[in-house]
Amino acid sequence: MEITEVRVSLKDNNSKKLKAYVTVTFDNSFVVRNIKVIEGNSGVFVAMPTRKAKQFCPRCGKRIDMGSKYCSYCGSQLPLVTKDNDKNAQQIHQDIAHPINQEFRDYLQKTVLEAYQKEKEASKSGSNNSSLDTTTETHA
Repeated sequence: MEITEVRVSLKDNNSKKLKAYVTVTFDNSFVVRNIKVIEGNSGVFVAMPTRKAKQFCPRCGKRIDMGSKYCSYCGSQLPLVTKDNDKNAQQIHQDIAHPINQEFRDYLQKTVLEAYQKEKEASKSGSNNSSLDTTTETHA
């Protein structure tokens, strides 16, 4: 699978960990949006798009966001989800799309971070309007 397009949208606030949102096109046929470039303790990394996991309310049975304190339907207090009492507590956010093997994960991260660095340099040198999407065509 080939990454054929990378669009980077830089975030203006430098004090936050979120540095950019990225849209990646694969084989001119499939798009993944909301890939994030995040500043971590050991440098920038790529985080795949996620959604908040759901749980069932023990009283009314409706599906609600995992980690909520109260049910948004019946108002009953929900059991507290912590790492101590639930092995799934760290899975509050689940990837919507993600690479299956390490080889493709490395290829995706390398390509996205190169496009991010290129856009970051371009925004410093020329235009100050970093909210515009920049398209970087890549052919591996």
